[in-house]
Amino acid sequence: MATATNPERRKLSFATLDEVVADAENLLAKGYDRAGNWDLAQVCLHLADWLRFPVEGFPVPFVMRPMFWLLRNTFGPGMKRKVLAEGMPAGNPTIRSTVAVSGGDPTAAVAKLKEAAKLFANHTGRIRVSPIFGKMDKEETLRLQLRHCEHHLSFLIPK
Repeated sequence: MATATNPERRKLSFATLDEVVADAENLLAKGYDRAGNWDLAQVCLHLADWLRFPVEGFPVPFVMRPMFWLLRNTFGPGMKRKVLAEGMPAGNPTIRSTVAVSGGDPTAAVAKLKEAAKLFANHTGRIRVSPIFGKMDKEETLRLQLRHCEHHLSFLIPK
């Protein structure tokens, strides 16, 4: 249940990365309340990292490769179908290096998100293999990226 100090998450449905960037810019311009733990800078920097990974490569530590291989070849396909159909569930772990400390510069973070969205949109090469979801084409990767953006931005409520 939402309260004045703990608002309810938004329901978002993005069709393009331009819509994602526009939403982040709107939050920056108008301000926002948080229904979760991360601020706008944290969300935008996290999303920017994950938009770059399919283009530049995923940061998979050597010791984690067997675990990711097992996940990608067992639960990964089902998880991907579920995320594409229902969105991302809250509370899943992420790579800690993709979570900035709170209180960062939101203007710079929105700019990095915009830059990463442009990088992804303009990319014509191969899409790197996801450590969890496996090989995907650009369209499927974009759909996953949009679900990821919906998830994180849904915790920021425009004022």
